[in-house]
Amino acid sequence: MRYRWTITLILFIVTGAVLINACKKTGAPVHQARPVDFVVPDGFPDPVYRFENNPLTEEGFALGRKLFYDGRLSKDNNFPCASCHQQFAAFATFDHPLSHGFNNQFTKRNAPGLFNMAWLKEMHWDGGINHIEVQPLAPITAPNEMAEDIGNIIAKLEQDGTYREMFRQAFGDEEITSQRMLLALTQFVASLVSADSKYDRVKKGLAVFNVSEQEGYRIFQAKCASCHTEPLFTDLSFRNTGLELNTYLMDYGRMEITNNPADSLKFKVPSLRNVALTGPYGHDGRFTGLSQAINHYAEGVAPSATLDPALTNGIPLDDVETFYLREFLFTLTDSSFIGNKRFAAPE
Repeated sequence: MRYRWTITLILFIVTGAVLINACKKTGAPVHQARPVDFVVPDGFPDPVYRFENNPLTEEGFALGRKLFYDGRLSKDNNFPCASCHQQFAAFATFDHPLSHGFNNQFTKRNAPGLFNMAWLKEMHWDGGINHIEVQPLAPITAPNEMAEDIGNIIAKLEQDGTYREMFRQAFGDEEITSQRMLLALTQFVASLVSADSKYDRVKKGLAVFNVSEQEGYRIFQAKCASCHTEPLFTDLSFRNTGLELNTYLMDYGRMEITNNPADSLKFKVPSLRNVALTGPYGHDGRFTGLSQAINHYAEGVAPSATLDPALTNGIPLDDVETFYLREFLFTLTDSSFIGNKRFAAPE
């Protein structure tokens, strides 16, 4: 018994010394970040991104959210990530065909919605980024987007006592580094899971499609699901869907990454979740409305050497089928996702 008490006393003294040391170094009480479970929705595959090396915590998530909405990540302090990824538009850009960046410049692509990012192997329309943790570097440093230097961002954040405290709470001390900034942003963005639309509730037996939605679902399964595979509503592939080259933007898509002519005019198949909110449509936002985007496949597919074989004859859809298909696509809107205060700008 005496031996047990001696060991306990030694452990108590050592632990106390460590805590006192930590307090001296940081000037604040030691804080243990609170873990958060990443819940994979029913029916979803295993995510590509795992949090083993970036444990998801309340403090890391809160830091990532603050960074996401902070204009100081851009050169003129006016363009946060959220300026192109607005929650009410499923974190796409509302009503803008192309993203708008520093010094009144436009990019050559439409901003996709940010949701279910943990399931993506490659990011961007051309798949040019293959890891979610480094993805923010592209828009942050692009001269026509946020146009900022990482060193400048770190210097800005270091001057803010709130940030120093938030980094301490998330990572154990006040040191602000680019790696920690990217890890926190990843915790926020990877947590943007959309899986509570009417479609999802129907699949769980909690709701039923009306007659029009059910017919639209039948048409979707017959004519669209091979590329827009459930439950993510994308097969994550890159395809030439018969969009003619925009001679102003001169965007050849995947080929610009691989340098392979076989990838010319191939772009990532976008998810159709929240599609009613994420227009304009297409990699360059050329389709202003959902019906226009659907009609492209029925009437506007342009032949080319790299056209997806499945679209050689387009996708036959008459006006009635287009109506029903739209009715189903509306069931993919996740109102709880766009209204989730946890994902909104910090107050």
